[in-house]
Amino acid sequence: MTDYKSGAEPLPVTFNRRELDTILRLYGRMVASGEWRDYALDHLREKAVFSAFRRTSEVPLYRIEKCPKNARRQGAFSVVAANGMILKRGHELETVLRVLDKKPKLVGI
Repeated sequence: MTDYKSGAEPLPVTFNRRELDTILRLYGRMVASGEWRDYALDHLREKAVFSAFRRTSEVPLYRIEKCPKNARRQGAFSVVAANGMILKRGHELETVLRVLDKKPKLVGI
């Protein structure tokens, strides 16, 4: 991706169509449940980041990151909480995103 001979800037990392579709399906479910209201998409030199917000003026609740340089070791995908803690990391996006799916809670009588 980097063309050092010509002196060109390296291309930014992006989500491909399938990855973006998976992320936006999760985003749609979270918006429908009232948990998320806005998002931001950043394509940087080292990683691509999808940030989910409860309100636009806040810090993101979660960041879904794709960092290709970690692909061989820990996996290219990770979910990061607002406090910076990595909640899940892995090679498959669908598996990593499961950490954000809310499990139904049983209520005792």
